[in-house]
Amino acid sequence: MMPGQTSSLRLPSFLHGTFRSVQQKARREGLRCGEQYHKDGTFPAPQQLLEVPPGEVVLAQEVVDFQRERPAWRLYMVSNLMGHLSNTPSGEGQNPFPMRSAYETLFRETAWGALFFATTYLHPMSAERMAQRLQAVLRFWEPLQCACYLYKRLGEAYTLEELMVAACGWALDAWCPEKEASVHVRLEKATERMARATREDSIAAILRQLPRALSSEPDLKHRQVLADPIFQRERLATLDPPSFERVSGACTAELLALLFDWDDKLGMH
Repeated sequence: MMPGQTSSLRLPSFLHGTFRSVQQKARREGLRCGEQYHKDGTFPAPQQLLEVPPGEVVLAQEVVDFQRERPAWRLYMVSNLMGHLSNTPSGEGQNPFPMRSAYETLFRETAWGALFFATTYLHPMSAERMAQRLQAVLRFWEPLQCACYLYKRLGEAYTLEELMVAACGWALDAWCPEKEASVHVRLEKATERMARATREDSIAAILRQLPRALSSEPDLKHRQVLADPIFQRERLATLDPPSFERVSGACTAELLALLFDWDDKLGMH
């Protein structure tokens, strides 16, 4: 546990309640944060943090939130907050992404923020950004273990380890394929490798993940060509720095977008 941390998990009070109440509170919090950011470039701290009782369930994804009238911890609603950061009069017409990135940088240094940003699909998913997100989760591992999590399957509560495999298994497979180690150890190794990854390191991770991406998408028309490692390496070598940075983390969803782009270009010939 890091100095200054508590062993219990605490979440902002605006994330607890019925679906409707949390939706409204997250909107107000987003507007409050946006207003202060436009004034002085900072964000206010949440007005109140509440301790999550040990073993209590935290909803980490909206798809499992089917009892909306039941008060619950709705962590995924941080995305609602972020959607309202730029909805203030002073934020109209401005690019929202720098402010969202600044919000992430600050609140990734909290247990709740670390978990939200690691388990929610938010651009960028580069090796550098994902290393930062996963390192943050590791810093708050002990308090985050206090809760159970609903993520993809209705009614099936995950431990922290199970949640990280469900949400970030692609990163473990790409960057730490040594499956005999514990989830915590694999995350440590994966983040270390992602943080110092060269372009060639990322290419190796991408090549490990491309078969998984291919197998998950039946609609690709030129599967035999796309599955050729020589073709894959040649195409990766042609990506400009911004395009390569986008896929450098080897996130399955980003690789699927890349495969569809290659597939479309093959169809033009």
